[in-house]
Amino acid sequence: MARQEGGQCSIAAMKHPLAWLLGGFAVFGFLRRRREASAVSPDPRAEELRRKLAESRSILAEQDEFEGGEVTVDLAEPAPEDPETRRRAVHEAARDTVQRMRAR
Repeated sequence: MARQEGGQCSIAAMKHPLAWLLGGFAVFGFLRRRREASAVSPDPRAEELRRKLAESRSILAEQDEFEGGEVTVDLAEPAPEDPETRRRAVHEAARDTVQRMRAR
């Protein structure tokens, strides 16, 4: 280490002022950043987004009301026919298809 006359270190005298200077810059930067953050104006798109959100909520309520009057699919379908009748119809259709294929 570099020593001065009298046995003192020349760097030791600079440690404390340098720390105070750097600390002062840090505090100044922190306070300045806080002041700038509070002075920032709100995003101009925010009001438009709020308006669109309110509009979509009202449309959703209207859609629920509209769909409430519709008949659901399970209620709109006719009652299923007898499984035995359906099986016969499927087999007949298959036989007809096989006969047409063999005729070619």
